[in-house]
Amino acid sequence: MKLPVRIVIWSGAALLLLAVSVVWSLSIGSAGLPAGKVWSILIHRLPFAGGSAPDWTPMEETIVMQVRLSRIALAVLVGACLGMAGAGFQGVLRNPLADPYTLGVASGSSVGAALVMTLGLQTALGMWTVPSAAFLSGLIAVFAVLLLARSNGQMAVETLILSGVILQAFLGAFVSLMISMSEDEVNQILFWVLGSLSKKSWDHALLVLPFAVLGLPFIAAFASAMNLMSLGERHAAHLGVHVERTKLTVLLASTLVTAAAVSVSGVVGFVGLVVPHLVRLIFGPDYRLIVPLSAIGGGIYVVWADTLARTALSPKEIPLGVLTALVGAPFFAWLLWRRKAGLGREDA
Repeated sequence: MKLPVRIVIWSGAALLLLAVSVVWSLSIGSAGLPAGKVWSILIHRLPFAGGSAPDWTPMEETIVMQVRLSRIALAVLVGACLGMAGAGFQGVLRNPLADPYTLGVASGSSVGAALVMTLGLQTALGMWTVPSAAFLSGLIAVFAVLLLARSNGQMAVETLILSGVILQAFLGAFVSLMISMSEDEVNQILFWVLGSLSKKSWDHALLVLPFAVLGLPFIAAFASAMNLMSLGERHAAHLGVHVERTKLTVLLASTLVTAAAVSVSGVVGFVGLVVPHLVRLIFGPDYRLIVPLSAIGGGIYVVWADTLARTALSPKEIPLGVLTALVGAPFFAWLLWRRKAGLGREDA
């Protein structure tokens, strides 16, 4: 089967699974609304739907349209950004253990958000204050990592990852310092650092939407180059790939979509690690498939995780980042074990 046909078929199947996930997530919640009423509300809001007079209250309609649907839309967009960014990072770094937080995006964003909260400036720009500070500080952190890793116009993969680990440790300590110094804001900072989609609106989803829509085709445009880079940077250069330019462009694009997602959701880890690797295991190493399927798969993963987060211990809510870490950390350990076992067989 030719690749374009495979992309269409598998992407269509993944989108169908995403649609089923959205339907399932919309139909359950702590409000106890029957699934039939939920879908009656949605159908009634469609243009030219017509139908009988509503048999639900304005509060029930608000729960469905402004609370559940906006949150699910944001979950899809955040997951898509983290999934495609993970594919981009793993492609140019040639490391299946890399993820969107490798270059310190999460730690950098956490510093900006925590600083704004500690100083009591959460309302300086209205609802956009914390997302704006998180976005900008995340980008600054990445540029600092790239500056540390760059030598003679090149960036060695090992140096890049090591620079990211060092900066993450430093910035993580800085966030811990602000938590220890804050008083009334400590719960807000912790809630943001743990990651959550609670109390988010359509405005937050619209903030992330352009990054997801523009980021996917942009990163996917470098899929063929990432395929060649998987053979080795020198080999890719001989085949016409501008290795350093490709590496820098994809890293910055992946960082940008990650920062956009993290700025509204807080730190939601392991999505960009788990999803692209699962896609690679199932569909093979071709990044022309991995990038779009990682975006769709990321949306599915975060929708499932967020639905569980808001319903498992209802009326209490589990932080989204905690759930993704509970799944992602064992998966990361399995990847390390599998990688170690593979290296052991090669040495033998």
